[in-house]
Amino acid sequence: MNRFPLISASVAVPIGSLDAYMAMVNRIPLLSQEEEYDLAKDYLENNSLEAAKKLVLAHLRYVVKIARGYDGYGLQISDLIQEGNIGLMKAVKRFDPTMGVRLVSFAVHWIKAEIHDFIIRNWRIVKVATTKAQRKLFFNLRKVKKGLNWLTHREMSDIAQELNVPVGDVKEMEMRLHAHDADIHYQMDDDEQTTLAPPFPLHYLADAEANPEVQFAKADHGARSVDGLRQALTKLDVRSRDILERRWLTESAKVTLEDLAKEYGISIERVRQIEKAAMKKLKDWI
Repeated sequence: MNRFPLISASVAVPIGSLDAYMAMVNRIPLLSQEEEYDLAKDYLENNSLEAAKKLVLAHLRYVVKIARGYDGYGLQISDLIQEGNIGLMKAVKRFDPTMGVRLVSFAVHWIKAEIHDFIIRNWRIVKVATTKAQRKLFFNLRKVKKGLNWLTHREMSDIAQELNVPVGDVKEMEMRLHAHDADIHYQMDDDEQTTLAPPFPLHYLADAEANPEVQFAKADHGARSVDGLRQALTKLDVRSRDILERRWLTESAKVTLEDLAKEYGISIERVRQIEKAAMKKLKDWI
């Protein structure tokens, strides 16, 4: 399947050929400001897919240029371009030509956002950054680092000051950048007969809770407890059951002793006594 389906079917592009794709997008004519405005307005007002297609095709070269700036992350440039194209299409969908901004300026944010998200998802099995602040620090730190060596404390301090973040955040992200995914299985030699290293995580990450027998027993116990509670509640008088349910068995806010006392016309202490007695009965019955 062609990795770059945005090119018209009438254009002969070798499947999977990145060089041919780049050459093709660079031959697509750029749009003048007036042409871009008319096409964007046509899509905005008439939902013209042909106008949207022309806008996307004319800006594919910019996606390639942006994607090339991220080729140091160990990911295929073709994948980065493909994700950037998704961002470009999202930008075209949201572009308003009446704002007086060219599409390329508006689309940069969307293109980079999709590429960033792809890198975060695929750079490691375990995400290296989860929050917005961590994502920003991840890309900024990669940008300012001059090599693959560990940063000194002085360099961390300088980077923290330059990026306006705590030194601790820079240190933590530096550790994440140098971390590697670990194999949880045995590492075998060429003959696949002996191990070359001590037991891998697979041997101490076993979860006893994953045992089907244990899981069934816990689920069965929980179901029996719920059934027992329901049956025990039916043995209580109406007032005691109502007080317990509204105090402890409701998903909404718990009713106060004072509110129940006013509703039943009794003292707060009497409500507490009824609640305590009902609790004792439930425990005995269950």
